[in-house]
Order: sequence, then C-alpha cells, then structure tokens
Amino acid sequence: MALVGLVRVSTKGQETARQHDVLDPICVKVFEEKVSGKLAVKDRPGLTAALDYLRDGDMLTVQEVDRLGRNLLEGLIVLNDLFERSIAVKVLDGIAAGEHTERSLILDLALALAEDRRRDISRKTKNGLEAARKRGKVGGRPRVIDDDKRAIILARRAKGESIRVIARVLDVSVGSVHAVLAEESAD
Repeated sequence: MALVGLVRVSTKGQETARQHDVLDPICVKVFEEKVSGKLAVKDRPGLTAALDYLRDGDMLTVQEVDRLGRNLLEGLIVLNDLFERSIAVKVLDGIAAGEHTERSLILDLALALAEDRRRDISRKTKNGLEAARKRGKVGGRPRVIDDDKRAIILARRAKGESIRVIARVLDVSVGSVHAVLAEESAD
C-alpha cells in the first residue's frame, strides 16, 4: 500500500508549503494543484493525475478533507470513485481525520462543512466589497492604463496599428488594449 498525496490551494498566489511539509515525508508521490475545490474532477489537473496514478490498495492522503473538494457533490463523487476502486482515503487533520475505506457520516459532514465554509467566505467577500464601494473605494488590481497610455492607444489605433503592436510598444497586455478600445467604442 502506497500513500499518495494531494495538495490543493484555490489560487496561484496561495502557498502550498504547509501541506507539502506534512505530506512529502510520508507519501511516495504528491500531486499539487492550484484551482478551486468547487470545480468538477475533470477540471482539476492535480486531482485527475493523482486518480490516474493510484492503484488498488493505495491510499490518497490529504491534510484536510476539503482538499478533495469544497463542493459536496464533487467531493462525494471523488470518494465514491476511490472506494469503488478499493483505494482508501487518509485525512490527517480536521473532524474527518483518520483512514477511511468507505463513505461515512463524518466524511459526508466534513465535505458539507467545507462547502458551507466556502459559501460563507464568498458571501463575506461580496458583502465587504459592496460596503467598500458604498464608501467610494474600488477593489481589484490597480489599473495599468493611465490617461497617457490611453491616449497613445487611441492615437495609434486611429493610425491603423495592430492591437498586438500597440500592446508590445506600451508593454501592456493585449487584453488591456482591447479593454481601452472597447471602453472607447461604448462611449
């Protein structure tokens, strides 16, 4: 029986070191992904690779059960698939900590709580952004296109230059140039 690890964080900016510190010493191989846990299995490359790698008798190991998914249905699909293939799940921390060879109320509950936590985080984020907007604050990344760059984009485009050339000259993305042009045509 081989322990195979799965490390997951939701965004590319998040760190995986904490999970690797726990899984690397005990697993023969650790798969990593930086995608939302609410996605379907087919849209999660790390999980898909781990599932393809696992063999009968192996054990998929995660730090917490929500690494399998933060969507109850998708998490249950993963668990059912594993258990049907005689692959156990080892959860190191949280209410579902332990080794599991079949579905149980505690696993189902842990996945349901993970989905609820995700929904709560999303709701709080939305409320916080809405409150900030009411106070006149705008969230998101700072704009890379200032008034000078905007004028250059419009002037060069009016002369017939391609969007790619304009983007390269100004050292901005093609998408940023498109956004300026779309904003201008909407006015």
